Amino acid sequence: MGEFSMALNDDQVQLRDWIHTFAKDVVRPAAEEWDEREEFPWPIVEEAAQIGLYSFDFMAQAMMGDPSGLTMPIALEELFWGDAGIGLSIFGSGLAAAGIAGIGTADQVMEWVPQCYGTPEKVALGAFCVSEPDAGSDVSSLRTSAKYDEANDEWVLNGTKAWITNGGIADIHVVVATVDPELRSRGQASFIIPPNTPGLSQGQKYKKHGIKASHTAEVVLDDVRIPGSCLLGTKEQLDEKLARAREAKTNPQPKSSGKQPAMATFEATRPAVGAQAVGVARAAYEYALQYAQERKAFGKAIIENQSIAFMLADMITEIDASRLLVWRAAWLSRNGEYINAEGSQSKLKAGRTAVWVTERAMQILGGYGYTREYPVERMHRDSKIYDIFEGTEQIQQLVIARAISGLRIE
Repeated sequence: MGEFSMALNDDQVQLRDWIHTFAKDVVRPAAEEWDEREEFPWPIVEEAAQIGLYSFDFMAQAMMGDPSGLTMPIALEELFWGDAGIGLSIFGSGLAAAGIAGIGTADQVMEWVPQCYGTPEKVALGAFCVSEPDAGSDVSSLRTSAKYDEANDEWVLNGTKAWITNGGIADIHVVVATVDPELRSRGQASFIIPPNTPGLSQGQKYKKHGIKASHTAEVVLDDVRIPGSCLLGTKEQLDEKLARAREAKTNPQPKSSGKQPAMATFEATRPAVGAQAVGVARAAYEYALQYAQERKAFGKAIIENQSIAFMLADMITEIDASRLLVWRAAWLSRNGEYINAEGSQSKLKAGRTAVWVTERAMQILGGYGYTREYPVERMHRDSKIYDIFEGTEQIQQLVIARAISGLRIE
């Protein structure tokens, strides 16, 4: 195991500058339009595909080809500095890719992950489907069912998924479903729904407070039949996991009887989500700093007032602290292991920071900050989701509390 370092190599510096340029020249100029339209920004995603940013190759290098673990957080911070809604449209397929890579066999990863992105000529999308109308944070209560039809070697899925990024418009849907309800989270498995599979449809599209350019909708599964090979992992592995879970239920043991697929994916992606929040916070801070240097009141720049200067000092301190936690968690996910739920720590801190910093930015701009003529209003709306999705603030606290106490705190 190497040692944690914040020194970026030449490739990472070039990557950071490359994505920053794309965010500045392409994403930011389009952010207001797609926020107002509340539509998926296909032209921007297609442009990202043309330069190789939206691609299987980029994701493979950033997720698996980087021993430091820092490449993905660096890339995400820069892109989301441009705009969070468009950023999620470009990187939303990454959650489906992570769900496949984390649980699937090598053959499944090579077959399905590229299909989450398509090609520069024909862009495709992926969607990771976990949450349900009555099961958000409580993933152990999923009602979507998966039943095995042994005669035809097919799985039959039924249920409704809620709050799904790219839901219904994706080419590849990765669905977490319950195989054995009595085992709760230990009785779940993940499945690939190939393109144009009968029975899968989009339900309602949500009208959101922020990240409006990102498509979020229900996914309805009505007798969706998929080949047995679309179970992520193998049937033998699933049967063994279920057998261990049933044994553990009969004879409780301190050890887990198997990895829960949804939480395994979220655990791996939390530093990435934290990096997105850092990007939003940094964008708001930089805008507020420039405004405070240029805005005159009572004969001087408002940054010359301690009340403004001290706010900005606190803002950059919180942003830098959040980035440190994100980078540490990203490095640990590649080079060690979480001991005190460092992934959840990074997401918890960065989400709080994004909300607080964007609110302070609005305060510094005063009445202008509350209008849609200035981007900090949009940044503030976008920031709140980082306290909610992929584990709410309270869920992160629960995960951390369990890690540091060793107790099953409820």
